[in-house]
Amino acid sequence: MSKKTAHVSATPATDWLRERSVPFTEHPYDYVEHGGTAESAKQLGVAEHAVVKTLVMQDEDAKPLVVLMHGDRQVSLKELARQIPCKKVEPCKPEVAQRHSGYQVGGTSPFGFRKAVPVYVQQSILTLPRICINGGRRGFLVGIDPQVLVGVLGARPVDCASPQ
Repeated sequence: MSKKTAHVSATPATDWLRERSVPFTEHPYDYVEHGGTAESAKQLGVAEHAVVKTLVMQDEDAKPLVVLMHGDRQVSLKELARQIPCKKVEPCKPEVAQRHSGYQVGGTSPFGFRKAVPVYVQQSILTLPRICINGGRRGFLVGIDPQVLVGVLGARPVDCASPQ
């Protein structure tokens, strides 16, 4: 998957995975500002659909939540709000997302979050054989079985994907 084979130093995300005995593979790549999942998928030679982005959102009361979405899809905010249920969902401002997660934007992992927040996962992600998801820093993904998201992380499946 990756050209680089060097071990990447620990992050709160990899520590979290190791503490729970979750097997994962490390996939460093050259971070490109605003490159997103298209860039990481290209560099790692994986389908963008299997690269999962971690999106920090908030509800109408400014309570944080996380949405895990395919790299080649976007979140329908209205559909997500209807399913979780709440009145409104919107993305957090970068500085607010960083405060909630403890991660720099572009390096946000759903594992090892600073605070416990509800996590929602696009249900079709769970049908994939393997996914790549941020490992806790820019330019670093981890490969895991998607069932870890519901079984270990406790993410709740939702259906809120729309084309990019």
